[in-house]
Amino acid sequence: MSANLPFHEVSVAAILDGYRAKTLSPVDVAQWCADAYASAEPHVHAWECFDADRLMEAAKAAAARLAQGGAPRSLEAIPVGVKDIFNTADFPTQMGSPLWRGFTPGNDARVLYDMKRHGALVPGKTVTAEFAVHALGKTLNPHSVLANPGTSSSGSAVAVAAGMVPVALGTQTAGSIVRPASFCGVWGCKPSFGLVPRTGTLKTTDSLDTVGYFVAHAGDLQAVLDAIRVHGRDYPISHAALTDLARQSAPSGRPWRIAVVRPAAVWGQAVGYARAALDAWCARVGKDARFDLVEVELPAEVNDAHALHSTIYDRALAYYFQEEYKRAELISPVMNQLIVSGQSITSAQYEQALDLQVVAARAMDAFFSGFDAIVTLSTGSSAPPREQVEVPDSALIWTLTHLASVSAPAFTSPEGMPFGVQLVARRYNDPLLFRLVGELVERQFLPAGCNPVARL
Repeated sequence: MSANLPFHEVSVAAILDGYRAKTLSPVDVAQWCADAYASAEPHVHAWECFDADRLMEAAKAAAARLAQGGAPRSLEAIPVGVKDIFNTADFPTQMGSPLWRGFTPGNDARVLYDMKRHGALVPGKTVTAEFAVHALGKTLNPHSVLANPGTSSSGSAVAVAAGMVPVALGTQTAGSIVRPASFCGVWGCKPSFGLVPRTGTLKTTDSLDTVGYFVAHAGDLQAVLDAIRVHGRDYPISHAALTDLARQSAPSGRPWRIAVVRPAAVWGQAVGYARAALDAWCARVGKDARFDLVEVELPAEVNDAHALHSTIYDRALAYYFQEEYKRAELISPVMNQLIVSGQSITSAQYEQALDLQVVAARAMDAFFSGFDAIVTLSTGSSAPPREQVEVPDSALIWTLTHLASVSAPAFTSPEGMPFGVQLVARRYNDPLLFRLVGELVERQFLPAGCNPVARL
């Protein structure tokens, strides 16, 4: 495996196999990353900063470790893109804002520390929307530079889609992993809320912010989560759920029970080809005896999810960015608008919204007593033009209710643009969700890889 391969063609698991077989070196992989950056970055602008020399030095250190007989760790010498809202010891953390240009925190976010502990290498920081909110930045969709790449985590999604890294970190407070994953044709995972530590990460909304990631290959979903999530009895609730074999095992003696949902708040705004794609996919999967797909309505407690989310989100932004708002001329119009909106929300209204969020989360937990997973669209269309606001989608419903979700690069629009199908599972049933993904890939209902971009 010595050829200079794009990461579309070789998974993290295959790279680790290459290290074990001594047919591949960390230096080879670092060179793939550097070469892909040199080729693609001028066309897509996914990175805020990138240091090929630092990457190569780290790769040489990893190669020396392996040469001395060390076993490859789960992310050994894997280049990982890091959204520029995570603290990094080696790079600035500027959060997409001129107010924070040049800021160097001097430490690594907890999630990045854990990735490095498992061997990951960090070549640089990927572009984020200003304060991980909505303002579209410089990053371009690699499938069409005229199309929206998704906003908040767009740099990370594009870095994976363009083959520059096999893994990239993102965050989701509404749909900022699922949406760019769908628009860019890669795998995106928003883990269960609280499963990945947020220490050293920009905070926007306490009860919504979730750390997740993008990968080019479905088979890498589990390994990445295992590297970054909390482990052990110090986290009793998640530990009990994740170590419950009956809860996390694929169903035996019965089919997978999958709820097909078309949320009323967003389904009518999805474009025709997207609705038709989901219908056709469900019809095809439903013919396999291994899967029992059932059309259902969501609990009434989530009917107002979008309004509830706005109350929580806007109020939190107004609180956490009150100092930045004093320099409103250096903040985007959309961010200013959200802060002003949040200032009009009272503490009582915010607290009531938090109470209703708990009610909605409990209702969804009860909903899963009858189902292993939910399937729905990731986005209501493929990526719209950059200047056009995307149609509403359901991603924030699952963020609000703290569920695990994955966007799979399943569909293509009539114009050849990718968009995804979204699979959702009960909170802390992330391993079960990955097992479902694995069976759907094995039975060729989902692709094993991503929607590759032509060489840039």
